Amino acid sequence: MVAPPDNDVLWARALHFTYSDGSPALSGVSLGVQEGEVLAVIGPRGSGKTTLLQCLSGMLPVRRGEVWFNSVPVHKMGPLARERLRRDRFSWIDPAPSLVPELNVWENAALPLMLRGTSRRRAKTAALEWLERLDVGKVARKRPHQLVQAERQRVCIARALAPSPTVLFADEPAASLHRTDRTQVLRTLTTAARSHGITVVLASYEPDAAPLADRRLTLLDGRRVSTVQLPPVGEAEGRAACSLSA
Repeated sequence: MVAPPDNDVLWARALHFTYSDGSPALSGVSLGVQEGEVLAVIGPRGSGKTTLLQCLSGMLPVRRGEVWFNSVPVHKMGPLARERLRRDRFSWIDPAPSLVPELNVWENAALPLMLRGTSRRRAKTAALEWLERLDVGKVARKRPHQLVQAERQRVCIARALAPSPTVLFADEPAASLHRTDRTQVLRTLTTAARSHGITVVLASYEPDAAPLADRRLTLLDGRRVSTVQLPPVGEAEGRAACSLSA
């Protein structure tokens, strides 16, 4: 077993993952992510992006290969240890905004902090600061159903950033938004993370996300490739063409 480089906050080697029906999701993917880096994982739907993020974050147990976080072998952790890691060091953003309907906006954004044991006052202060930075401070006392889709997703981003995670995993964080809102939300996310030195692993089927990142990794059919031509929105994704990396 080879130890990961010291400057990589996340490091994976020869990751394989197979679905319960036997179909492969990842086939030998290796990567390294440096502290404070924004890495864009680009590829069409079904290419393995979500599975890769779930393996890196400990949501899925690694069956073959290695995943390291700050030189700690995540692939050797049990379920409870991986859960603590996700709670204390990682944050996650889903493709569609998911908020607790019974809580108002600032309570939703403060929830991860309060679950960690932070006092309500301190959690509220941190949540309100991030909501302001993400231009949704004015809706802090509204309920989720009173917001438009783009506002709800910004609240989810504030919720993910408020605990100051070491790594933020963003799985298609703007997929449910219109194109103009998608670009704006992705730019807001990457800018906010960089300002606080938060490492970001951003999965997107949109090639437009790549310029917002420090580096890109392209997946197709569970493998790293050197290039992939994505079809225009609405066309069959089976038309994607790629050239395998050496």
